[in-house]
Amino acid sequence: MYAGVCMSIERTFSQPVPDEERFLTSLRPQRLDECIGQTQVREQLRIALEAARKRDEPLDHVLLDGPPGLGKTTLANVIANEMGVTVRQTSGPAIARQGDLMMMLTQMDTGDVLFIDEIHRLAKVVEEFLYPALEDFRVDYTTESGIGGRTVNFALKRFTLVGATTRAGLLSAALRDRFGLLLHLQYYTDDELQRIVERSAHLLGVQFEDAALERLASRSRATPRIVNRLLRRVRDYADVRGDGVLTPSVVDAALEILQIDALGLDELDRAYLRSLIEHYDGGPAGVEAIAATMGHERDTLEDVVEPYLLQIGFVIRTPRGRAARPAAYAHLGMTPSKWQASDQAELFE
Repeated sequence: MYAGVCMSIERTFSQPVPDEERFLTSLRPQRLDECIGQTQVREQLRIALEAARKRDEPLDHVLLDGPPGLGKTTLANVIANEMGVTVRQTSGPAIARQGDLMMMLTQMDTGDVLFIDEIHRLAKVVEEFLYPALEDFRVDYTTESGIGGRTVNFALKRFTLVGATTRAGLLSAALRDRFGLLLHLQYYTDDELQRIVERSAHLLGVQFEDAALERLASRSRATPRIVNRLLRRVRDYADVRGDGVLTPSVVDAALEILQIDALGLDELDRAYLRSLIEHYDGGPAGVEAIAATMGHERDTLEDVVEPYLLQIGFVIRTPRGRAARPAAYAHLGMTPSKWQASDQAELFE
């Protein structure tokens, strides 16, 4: 039984990588010294990695949390590369049963890294099954259900779990406390993003002007994944409509087609703001109501749209719901009515 499942897992790991994912993977740093930004996180990791290598033991379990696109998957692979071990990657929703996790754990060699993305979405029964594996590197596995079932205690080789989550608050305290390193990833500065996109442009052999990369960085929502994706789109535009060189005018023209404005907001972000302002008088309004008005899922708004709008001060969260700030009105060229302005002022006070 295990042999057949193991072959299935190996096929999963060896499936062809989609073109977009292959593009992003080719630009990912492989070593800690190649990483840009996240100074505090890199320093904590550097100390922990050096200590683990000095003691010749696996790295302690690591929890990475932060908004999407900031480099959690990249850091998991960097950790494995620095330790010279294999990384196995999965996600919380993909582990539906204890048996799924059991098969992965029994394949781990000493020091290997198991990376679980969106770890907060693990099923409760799977999460509880993971506890003894993290602490004692042993698991109790029930081979059959019912009266004839047997529980076998399996000894595991010492491994490192790297968990990634965009919602650290949804993790149970019991799981969070079993991680030795808790690292929070922050949004990147424009300068850091410019250095990242410059590195990517060199790797891709793209000719550019510094001002063009500066403009790309400023319109990438403080996120490396987005700046690399925009680089690819702008490169396509430069090859088709230009001479292949990235200039500020080429960047502006390409991003206009993509409907990305000067602050990096796309049509979904602006639709969110318009819904909040036009349908709910600027708020406060619940995220469920906004999602229903827009025809989108709540998770999409909370994970993709709201984090950046909150960061730049366009929206705030109040006990009564989301509310638009004056900067959001100004960006959309809208003026709140007098009663809206007074109501908002009272809310913010």
